[in-house]
Formats: sequence, C-alpha cells, structure tokens
Amino acid sequence: MAAWAERLAGVRGVLLDISGVLYDSGAGGGTPIPGSVEAVARLKQSQLKVRFCTNESQKSRPELVAVLRRLGFDISEEEVTAPAPATCQILKERGLRPHLLIHEGVRSEFDHIDTSNPNCVVIADAGEDFSYQNMNKAFQVLMELETPVLISLGKGRYYKEGSGLMLDVGAYMKALEYACGVEAEVVGKPSPEFFNSALQAMGVEAHQAQRRAPSRSEG
Repeated sequence: MAAWAERLAGVRGVLLDISGVLYDSGAGGGTPIPGSVEAVARLKQSQLKVRFCTNESQKSRPELVAVLRRLGFDISEEEVTAPAPATCQILKERGLRPHLLIHEGVRSEFDHIDTSNPNCVVIADAGEDFSYQNMNKAFQVLMELETPVLISLGKGRYYKEGSGLMLDVGAYMKALEYACGVEAEVVGKPSPEFFNSALQAMGVEAHQAQRRAPSRSEG
C-alpha cells in the first residue's frame, strides 16, 4: 500500500485504455479481464478522476458503452474519448468531405458529415470490409486529389479478441501511405493531441495523470 501511495502522489486523474485493459472483445460481446470491473469501481470510489481512451472503430461510442455496461462496468458515454467523434470534429472544422473506409458499426457516428465529392479519405478498422475493391477505391480517391488527405482512426498493428490476435488498421494505413506517397494524420492513440483532449476533459495536466495501457504496441 505504501508503494502505491508513493506512486500516486500528485496524481489527480487516470486514463484507462479499454480493449486489452478492461476487456477482450469477441463473440457474445467480449470478456472482462479478471479484476477489471472491480478496479474501475474502486477508482470511481476514490478521489481520482477517471477517463476512458479507446481506438475502438468497429462500434459507435454508445454501442461500446452499452457493451461495457452489460459486462458490469460503471461507465458513461461522456467519460469515453474515442477517435470517431474527434474525427468528425476535425472534418467539420476543416471543411473536409470524406470517402469512408470504415466498419458499418461506426458509420452512424458520421451520419451528419457531408460525404459528397470527397476531398479526403478516412480509414478505420473496417474488418471484413478491408477488401481489395474497397482499398483500391480509397487509393483512387487519394490519387485523384491535388492535395491528398488521409485520416486514420488509430494506427495499431494488431489487437486481441477472444479468438486470437486480429490485424488492425495500421497495416492498411501504411499500405495507402506507401501507394499514394502520403503521410496519414492519426486521430486516436498514440497521438499526443488525442491524449491531450482526454486530459482537458478531465481538467488535469499531463503530469497529474497516469495511464494504463495494454501490453502491445499501438504504433
């Protein structure tokens, strides 16, 4: 206990990753990681501020929160920092109209975004929709633009589901970068801007927060 007290000295907030920290996704809604439900409950009972960060881009934020609640987590939509809402804000601010290469489960997040005559490509973890046809269409859109803009919701290499390791969006992002000669703008982990937005939502400085992340590379 003394060691934990020393480690948390000056800490006012905790950033928790979701996939690989709270639960492993998969069939039936996923499985909580042992002790995670209780750990979140203890944090919520403490004086620490808690924020959940995720690169989840196969579920909308309301759907993700619903899944976690069914698994027993005390969590609200307002406590989750996710890349899809952040991307929508960027698109609106910059007047960008995306060609979307995303999973159907997160498409509702973009319902109010103009996708006519695309002037950028947004790529996320599209799962089975990462077909040659869909990747080639994204490639064609980028190549037709005078100033191509590629926005990626995260850049993870892989993640874990109940059935095993799954290839993540980063591999497909790198393919488009290579083919088009562009550098993607990453919205989500490990982008510093993404974490800063979570810290601002909590009202704490970076040196006052600790993060718990899965033991895998996100880059």
